[in-house]
Amino acid sequence: MLNGLTFGRGRRRGRQQRPSASDSPANDPPSSQEIMKRIDWPPPSAADYAFEGDAAIVRPYTWTRGRTRSAVDMRIEAMVSTSELGEDIEGMPQVEHRSIARLCTEPRSVAEVATTLGVPLGVAKVLLGDMAGLGLVVVHKTATGGANKAHLVLMERVLSGLRRL
Repeated sequence: MLNGLTFGRGRRRGRQQRPSASDSPANDPPSSQEIMKRIDWPPPSAADYAFEGDAAIVRPYTWTRGRTRSAVDMRIEAMVSTSELGEDIEGMPQVEHRSIARLCTEPRSVAEVATTLGVPLGVAKVLLGDMAGLGLVVVHKTATGGANKAHLVLMERVLSGLRRL
């Protein structure tokens, strides 16, 4: 006996017989397999397999080739904008770089980019780091006080950005 449980030992009852098929009531509900056989399903069409875009079928970490860290260290509040080199959006070979370049024509925070693209923050940081390394985006310096203390203006900007999300 453990914690008041006997695990089937102790009082034993006589074995009960299982009910046979003839003992069951005649009004048993049909099984799900019987129901599925009765329904006349139309063949699937191409629209059943349509996605909103090719990117919808690609997992975000595939875009970064599995990398979770960027060579460029960026904070989530860092402002990023498309550089002059990055303005040639159609000339970029990677779809995700084109999406970010279009998005960052006006300065945006790393957090805004991640949210707008619908990707995890780490993925956005890696993609933006790659683009910064190629000179396609400019990472603007954040306003911080001495000894790495955040400036009040920066904190208000972050709070404002979070409220907009």
